[in-house]
Amino acid sequence: MIQDAAFHRIQSTLEYIHNHLDRPLSVESMAEKSCWSRWQFQRVFSHFTGQTVAQYIREIRLSRAAELLLCSRRTQLDIALECGFDSEVSFSRSFRHMFHCTPGQYRRRGKRAGLKTPIVSLPLTDLSGHKPGGISQLKGLEEHRLLQIRVESQPEKQVQGVAGRIQGIFAEQPDFSAKVPQIWQKLSERLAKKHSLTDRSAMQALGVLDTSSLSSGDTSIDYWACISSDQHEPLTLLDSLVIPEQEYAVIPFSGPAGLIDNTLQWFICHWLPTSGYRGINRFDLEVYPSGFIADGQHLEMEYWVPVAPE
Repeated sequence: MIQDAAFHRIQSTLEYIHNHLDRPLSVESMAEKSCWSRWQFQRVFSHFTGQTVAQYIREIRLSRAAELLLCSRRTQLDIALECGFDSEVSFSRSFRHMFHCTPGQYRRRGKRAGLKTPIVSLPLTDLSGHKPGGISQLKGLEEHRLLQIRVESQPEKQVQGVAGRIQGIFAEQPDFSAKVPQIWQKLSERLAKKHSLTDRSAMQALGVLDTSSLSSGDTSIDYWACISSDQHEPLTLLDSLVIPEQEYAVIPFSGPAGLIDNTLQWFICHWLPTSGYRGINRFDLEVYPSGFIADGQHLEMEYWVPVAPE
């Protein structure tokens, strides 16, 4: 119950921040609204979000400013004032610190990179309001989950791997939970013929879902288990795939594999319609850390969804 109350207070604080980015936001005033001392408030905020209050406010303001630079012709001073900065100088200094370029350079590049969207609460239920089967037995599950999606640009990339056909999360009879580990196993077996376990553990693993040719109502998808071709010479045992340059919404995920489809359903049906972006049929990416081993139980990954501004 205590955790519930604290979580809901932080949710209210986040909503207040998101609705008042153009106004002064002090730790003291928000602590007072949340009925905590300044020290308690900062500690609880960091516990649930993994960020300091000041860091979060600064990055959300700057991300909103970066979006305005790309989608409007407004002056940098107007954007700075709307996003809560008291001068163009302080805005430019903070912007350079976060994005490693000036606001003018970011605007001229015309590519979204490093944009952080407001943190939101992720429900542990499916679209019908039910928890996934067996959820009470899943270990490592956080009762209260907050999620922050970012927007990135990915240059053209070449990968190598093996492909198979799967039925996705919106199919009448989804089979990806069984098929995807089998495709990864095929990749592992082919790599084992040429590379030691040490070599394989250092490779960048990517899952690629090719939705570029899907027609309306089609739920059958080509799934690729891949490694990045940037790290080594092409392997004759694997097929090659070129992923074109694209902007993505990036969804971080850490937890039981059984919850990834829930997270994606929430993203598609709840986050995307109100985000200012629209999904497009290109190549979805599953980006795994080096040394990733697909065991079908626990996942550490980022899911990259192709998007375009509305």
